[in-house]
Amino acid sequence: MNKRTSLRLAGAAALLLLALPFSAGAYPDKAIRLVVSFPPGSGADTTARYVAQKLGERLGKPVVVENRPGANSFIAAQAVASADADGHTIFLASNSPMATNVAVFKRLPYDPVKDFAPVARLSSGVMAVVVPASSDVKTIDELATRSRAQPDVLNYGAGAASYQIAAELFLHLAGGHATSVPYKGVAPALSDLAGGQLDFAFADLGAVIPFLQSGKVRMLAVSGDRRFDAFPKVPTLQESGFGDYYMVNWTGAFVPVRTPASVIDLLSKQLQAIYRLPETAVKVRQSYGEPFVGDANELRRFQLEEISRWERAARQAGMQKQ
Repeated sequence: MNKRTSLRLAGAAALLLLALPFSAGAYPDKAIRLVVSFPPGSGADTTARYVAQKLGERLGKPVVVENRPGANSFIAAQAVASADADGHTIFLASNSPMATNVAVFKRLPYDPVKDFAPVARLSSGVMAVVVPASSDVKTIDELATRSRAQPDVLNYGAGAASYQIAAELFLHLAGGHATSVPYKGVAPALSDLAGGQLDFAFADLGAVIPFLQSGKVRMLAVSGDRRFDAFPKVPTLQESGFGDYYMVNWTGAFVPVRTPASVIDLLSKQLQAIYRLPETAVKVRQSYGEPFVGDANELRRFQLEEISRWERAARQAGMQKQ
């Protein structure tokens, strides 16, 4: 066999290897990155580290949490979208980068549907409507009335795009108005609310709890379709007369598109199993969320429904895309 023939055969063999389907039997063969779009110490980060530990135990390889906060979750989403599609990079994503941003921004540096493959739906959590403890507003109806009577005086804190849409939809349904005050996170918004610098805010229940426990804020309503077990006396916006109001935060696992189906199936089964553990349910509820487990197909259907829901809510509230 001459040298030229040998090179041709070697090249053909290399192409054949590239064309072969990825074998899940070899997966994972190195550490896995679990990317979150929130900083260390946040509730999402704490949950991610628990998931990383459990997933690492099941897969036999370390799973390392990588925090990529900032820029409306653009940084984290782009990092995952551009990663190798081999299952070694997972996005533990919230609704903000995967649904809400579509309703807020005219252009995104990533496509939340085309650039990602869904893996598993994991958890959900309601938002709470809160006012300062010193406020004379005692009920959600009174807040609605105030938004109509003092539209140029009332303001609210928006710690993220999802909270702004949630607040604006409420104001639209109430027939009122209030000035949005943007914040780079829910924590500083709640701090200013507790200090009396804001009139009200929408925020995830987990972030609100410390302020409730310290007696600095009062909760008027929740955004889900049922009352939260820990606060049975706090009504939903639905039952308070605000139509079919339903806006929740949620988390799901995604990987770069073109990740092999066998790898996605393995990860999906393992993550669903983790979130069905009793100890996981306890941990999620300690953050005032609920397990909301579903497979890859259920996550994709839910994501598309949520994109439509957030866009519809933003349009209904008269919000313009940035």
